[in-house]
Amino acid sequence: MNINEPGWPVTLTHDRVTLRPYRRSDAAAWSAVRRLNEKWLAHWEPASGMSWHESNSPAGFRAMYRDLRRSARAGGVWPFAVCYDGELVGGMTVGNIVRRAFCSAHVGYWVDERHAGRGITPTALALVCDHAFTRGRLHRIEVNIQPHNTASRRVVEKLGFREEAMYKAYLYINGQWRDHVGYGMTVEDVTGGGVLDTYLKGREQAA
Repeated sequence: MNINEPGWPVTLTHDRVTLRPYRRSDAAAWSAVRRLNEKWLAHWEPASGMSWHESNSPAGFRAMYRDLRRSARAGGVWPFAVCYDGELVGGMTVGNIVRRAFCSAHVGYWVDERHAGRGITPTALALVCDHAFTRGRLHRIEVNIQPHNTASRRVVEKLGFREEAMYKAYLYINGQWRDHVGYGMTVEDVTGGGVLDTYLKGREQAA
């Protein structure tokens, strides 16, 4: 097994959900949806030192895009635009990718409030996990979530992530150091046809 296989760039799709690398031309669409979702997203994300309007401007996107593209070329991050029926509705970033004996990464994500509850985020995360554990050659995926972010915690729990730890004062958000709950999944946890297959079968049984 080649543990240095980067698994990037890649486009992942299931039904109406597609994850693809960001494009420079996404600036206007990304800015519009991010600015519209300030109340929905701002209390979960570290501040940039600028106003939400400024940091989520088209210029803010282009600066982020340059940084992410550089890091992706170095193998440290996979930055995905999350699209629904071709429309950019969120983002999912596989970051802090470490190879060799660790083969681990963290995942962070956001979605437009208008599209929440449609299964977009768990589908996207399941696609990412399946890719990470196969072509991406990762052994472990972690997701860290503020304790009271129940919607985000439901996403990882639906996919079978384990609650593993409480990280005290983990990130500085909204003027305070915020605790986070640590969730993890390793390739050994994946059964059947993969994370997405297991999630979809669970949805069918619950319907």
